[in-house]
Amino acid sequence: MTGSTTFETDVPARLDRLPWLRFHWLVVTALGITWILDGLEVTLVGSLSDALHRSSLHLSATQIGLAASFYLAGAVIGALVFGDLTDRFGRKTLFTVTLGVYLLATVATGCSWDFWSFAIFRALTGAGIGGEYAAINSAIQEFVPARYRGRTDLAVNGSFWVGAAFGALGSVVVLDPALVPQTLGWRLAFVIGGVLALGIIFLRRFVPESPRWLMTHGRPDEAERIVEEIERGLPIRSAESPAKLRLTLRGHATILELAATLLQTYPRRTALGLTLMATQAFCYNAIFFTYALILTTFFHVPGGAVGWFILPFAAGNFLGPLLLGPLFDTLGRKVMITATYALAGVLLMLSGFAFAQAWFGAVAQTVAWSVIFFFASAGASAAYLTVGEVFPLELRARTIALFYAFGTALGGIAGPAVFGSLIETGSRQEILYGYLFGGALMVLAALVEIALGVAAERKSLEDVAPPLARV
Repeated sequence: MTGSTTFETDVPARLDRLPWLRFHWLVVTALGITWILDGLEVTLVGSLSDALHRSSLHLSATQIGLAASFYLAGAVIGALVFGDLTDRFGRKTLFTVTLGVYLLATVATGCSWDFWSFAIFRALTGAGIGGEYAAINSAIQEFVPARYRGRTDLAVNGSFWVGAAFGALGSVVVLDPALVPQTLGWRLAFVIGGVLALGIIFLRRFVPESPRWLMTHGRPDEAERIVEEIERGLPIRSAESPAKLRLTLRGHATILELAATLLQTYPRRTALGLTLMATQAFCYNAIFFTYALILTTFFHVPGGAVGWFILPFAAGNFLGPLLLGPLFDTLGRKVMITATYALAGVLLMLSGFAFAQAWFGAVAQTVAWSVIFFFASAGASAAYLTVGEVFPLELRARTIALFYAFGTALGGIAGPAVFGSLIETGSRQEILYGYLFGGALMVLAALVEIALGVAAERKSLEDVAPPLARV
């Protein structure tokens, strides 16, 4: 809709003053499953690397790294395409579509017959997950009250590692020849995510459209009805009159408005978002996509046992955002993002030296990685939180998609392929250079956060970045 008609709404203020309700658990459970699915997918390929090499596909270390890059490239494209559609047609429609794309593609991966079919199906799977990031991050941030937004977003993003744990355990089961024939084990592994997605599609039917999206798309009455439904769960309603926001009816934000917002209105925030997303993407994807190759090549861990080494790593990654998350709402975004990125970077470089000197065995190396990514995981989750909350509501899904896409393209796609090639050299010294580079990038991001960070803790999204429709 376009025109000069204006209206007032108290929807944002009412959503932000809510206590934590059963409704919020529904939102977090039904939508947060995205990160569990992503963690499941990433871990499966890593844990199955030895099985994929020995299977009829005969994938080399370089091809496994390339397949990971295909997955990330698909995620980039999916984020860009579905991100635009999410801002245009709403959160609810797109988080159903993207989950359906993921479901079909991951099952198809299990039917791959050569490297290229495997890579293409991995790209399609990534497209579904990339689209989910934009739709789901938008919806969760727009539903959760301001004082809980930081810890909730970090915990949800950190749940990637719950999926990683499922993937690790699943790989142990499907790779056990006493339980599953070796020719079918790796194929069956990819069906796990599809089965999980089927149940979540049903659960998402009960999650409404984001009232914040509705109010900025000419449908304030629908937004009001949804908030009233949510408020019915309140034991006592506040007598205090919530603050109202004055908006004007407007059409879908154009690509020129998006560019002007990023480059003219908020250039510092744009630089911050790109730095945080790109550095954590390189660090994470480079190391985690080749995690199993390091264990099997340098520590001679049997392929079927890799899953057991991923479990403590996944635990550290999940506990970081879960335990440190509340501090992002109390001590603040700038302090915590700086600290987590800097600690992760320094510890990664130190562990790289230890690896090059062969000081660690498989268990000690796993413990070291678990400690490093306790901090890195909280920082990486905060990167998604940052790019979601510091730009106007009408552009939220597209900005999340853009930063995810650019960050992944700059830091994520090259990482697995580069590290896969470094591992194939068989030289610990060559791999050390990769660890040093990844750690230095994390420290650089900490410095950028000090200079450009935004204190968004406990503030309404509309106060952090006023909507384009605000009068």
